[in-house]
Amino acid sequence: MPPLSWNEIKSRALAFAREWADEASEDAEAKTFWNEFFQIFGISRRRMGNFEQRVKKLDGCDGYIDLLWKGVLLVEHKSRGKDLDRAHEQALGYFPGLKERELPRYLLVSDFARFRLYDLDEDSRHDFALKDLHKHLRLFGFIAGYQSHAVREQDPVNIKAAERMGRLHDLMKETGYVGHALEVYLVRLLFCLFAEDTGIFQPQQFQDYIEQRTHEDGSDLGPQLAAFFQALIAGA
Repeated sequence: MPPLSWNEIKSRALAFAREWADEASEDAEAKTFWNEFFQIFGISRRRMGNFEQRVKKLDGCDGYIDLLWKGVLLVEHKSRGKDLDRAHEQALGYFPGLKERELPRYLLVSDFARFRLYDLDEDSRHDFALKDLHKHLRLFGFIAGYQSHAVREQDPVNIKAAERMGRLHDLMKETGYVGHALEVYLVRLLFCLFAEDTGIFQPQQFQDYIEQRTHEDGSDLGPQLAAFFQALIAGA
């Protein structure tokens, strides 16, 4: 399903802001607030993130993340008027309990009336009020299915990705997977990796498939990918 248009998203954001203008209680309404927040972008929260994700903190105690979209977004929510700096510190305290692949790029704290979004890759922070949400929607393009990448010459992330694909090519070639079959396999893999950015897949859909359908040690990754590729071909 293609992403909603920005005009439709803006209309939904304005309605959302009106609906939640006077809410104050974290315990009573926070989950509904975030379910409806994701609906602004035409996305079901249940497909992306989990409430009250339990993690072990550095002190050995259990912590509970208000909302975690693994590898993408961590949300810490407070009642209206609470200190967002404290909320940010609390959110960072969950990171040691997450696996590497679960660490989010974005960290979002809110007290209903205010939002503060951190992009940890870009080392940026954006503060705005609920009433101004419609002015800042493009910050959440990663939810809507619109990815905005600042691709720079010699970008270290791009170099690292290219190096990994090269290593994968060499390792597969060493096992006897060569020629046209190898090239087709890598092209299909690249298609899946970029399909989220172009709106063909839902955000994180391919990663979720890998994590949920395969063993953690990767022992059955090859057969699962082969089945996935066949399903794509059959549905084309």
